[in-house]
Amino acid sequence: MGRTVRVKSFELVAKDINDVDVKLLHALSIGVGWPHRPKDWDFLRRAGHGIVAVDGIGRVFGSAMWFPYGHEFATIGLVITSPRTQAQGTGRWLMEQVFERCGDRNLTLNSTHAAYHLYLSLGFTKEATVYQWQGEAVSPPPPVPALTAELSSLSTANIGEIAALDERAFGANRQKLLALLSEGAAISVLRRGGEAVGFSMKREFGRGHVIGPIVASNDCDAIHLTAVHLRDLAGQFVRVDTREQTGPFADFLQQSRLGINDTVSTMSKGKRFLNRKENEPWVYGLAGHALS
Repeated sequence: MGRTVRVKSFELVAKDINDVDVKLLHALSIGVGWPHRPKDWDFLRRAGHGIVAVDGIGRVFGSAMWFPYGHEFATIGLVITSPRTQAQGTGRWLMEQVFERCGDRNLTLNSTHAAYHLYLSLGFTKEATVYQWQGEAVSPPPPVPALTAELSSLSTANIGEIAALDERAFGANRQKLLALLSEGAAISVLRRGGEAVGFSMKREFGRGHVIGPIVASNDCDAIHLTAVHLRDLAGQFVRVDTREQTGPFADFLQQSRLGINDTVSTMSKGKRFLNRKENEPWVYGLAGHALS
């Protein structure tokens, strides 16, 4: 696959995402209305790999990132093309670059409405919808069901305690990502009989805070793992990305004065990504659209 592409009268070259100024990445995401701050881009570059499409004088016209979890699976995200090049095939070219670098891995991504048909044409299949709940958290928070487990904070040093639980819910080992996420996060863990059965993280992102990942085996546990962070964020902007549109967990988010701002489509290429099982751990809240 060629490492360059011609767009109208100029040529774009694939360049490592770590070799460009973060201010250019920030400008790219602002140009399409995405909330990523420079520090969010810096975090994502630490967590994964990426390329940018640059012209001969260093202007950035597109980006794409991938986040490998072992040798068999990766998530894709931050696929952005500037408005000037969106109709010129740059998005397809960026994805072909990603395919080349990911090899035979099974892939998943969360597609915007604008990119959906491109991903279909590239062999991705839709599996689910992600609902972006966001808004200012209400004070006081809404009532929660009776707690039937022990809820406490977890230190970064003990992040390994929840790695196996997260792997069961997500389907791949994300211990390295969890460690990176935990550096600036508040972490809560739910235990029954001394065993971790759920966890959640709260961290700064975009316009305010994101609560995610949230891993639990049922809506009640997911509510408690979310409420513990909402209590600290009363009156502040909060975002929760979830595949739950209805049910007690979705009702709780609505009662917390969060609303569905947008949706994206979870899509996979290769092995099916989502595999929910009753009474088994499930990702109620995404770590992020790119990280899933």
